[in-house]
Amino acid sequence: MSKAIYFLACLVMVISTSSQTIRRLDNSTINEDKLTSEINRLTHAAHVTGMVVAVFNDNKPVYQKAFGYKNADTKEHLQLNTEFYGASLSKCVFSELVMKYVQEGVLDLDKPLQEYLPKPIYDYAPVTPRAWHEDYSSLKNDSLYKKITARMCLDHTSGFPNWRHFQPDQKLRVKREPGTRYEYSGEGMVYLQVVLEKMLGIPLDSMARKKIFIPLGMKTSSYTWQPRFENDYSFGHDANEKILEKDKDNAARAPSTLETTPEDYIRFMAAVMNNEIVSARYHSEMFSPQVRIRSVSQFGPFAQKDSTLNDKIELSYGLGWGLYKTPFGWGAFKEGHSDGFQHYSVIFPAKKLGILIMCNSDNGEGIFKELLETAIRDTFIPWKWENYIPYNQKD
Repeated sequence: MSKAIYFLACLVMVISTSSQTIRRLDNSTINEDKLTSEINRLTHAAHVTGMVVAVFNDNKPVYQKAFGYKNADTKEHLQLNTEFYGASLSKCVFSELVMKYVQEGVLDLDKPLQEYLPKPIYDYAPVTPRAWHEDYSSLKNDSLYKKITARMCLDHTSGFPNWRHFQPDQKLRVKREPGTRYEYSGEGMVYLQVVLEKMLGIPLDSMARKKIFIPLGMKTSSYTWQPRFENDYSFGHDANEKILEKDKDNAARAPSTLETTPEDYIRFMAAVMNNEIVSARYHSEMFSPQVRIRSVSQFGPFAQKDSTLNDKIELSYGLGWGLYKTPFGWGAFKEGHSDGFQHYSVIFPAKKLGILIMCNSDNGEGIFKELLETAIRDTFIPWKWENYIPYNQKD
């Protein structure tokens, strides 16, 4: 073999075995192997049981990998097609569904939701005992709820608390004038869900299947647990990597009960980035600030205390997504948090770039800051507001 032929053969071998190059926000790049190595290091150091990471360039996934276990006891490996509890990533899917109805002229973002119903919301009885979220009897003497619109439900200014269970008497009430202040509220989205269900005569899961899941090929996604998920699903794990019992008995709730797979949710994010569900016009509204956020933290007592900590990034909420401003355009983010599951997603429409992180561990959020900086050079995330304390800074 001549030296020239040998050189060409070696060059072909190098090219064929080289890993994907991933473009980051600042146009720097990271090698796929380097990113994988860093994720392995972080998950090991922080005791994250299982994690999936997907990075998007040019509005399509260019990196998709699963790490660790779906079950810490059996050491069964997590896969991209393993069924996963979506927690509050549920809200993004629901927001797209709502905007689909807005685009079709079925729903007006600024019409009070009660006006879509033939009788007061509190006169409807829950369909089943599991559907406690349909009980609005405590609003009978509340006039403020009549002002709540779909826009307020999507940008978290409905005035409802996050969940009624957290109130001293566990009764749902409007806590402040609707439309005046951001306060994260699962109840707000549930109210919008229930109005849509009563108005259209269609349950949430059927709406989502028709408008989102089937068109996008999300074959393992549902707002309720399905028997077909039994063959391959992920458990949640606490901070000591103890397995938590899987909740399979939830009624469908728009903000919180999505069952999906990383593979399916990657499809969903790509569809959002490419305006496949609703047009660019409606995504532009979703990713435009509706309300500024000035609270010290998203949850807890400091959620009621204001500061200037996040003024530089103009922390805001759009419709279904949080927003922060960067030199590379707005970042639209949505997190998910429940016992044993912690997720984060962010897209940068102007850069056609994004990332999805899904964890089945209570230790996941401890590596989000460093992972975002490493994978996509996102140094703008309001990690203190999110309480994403790095694992190596915790007491």
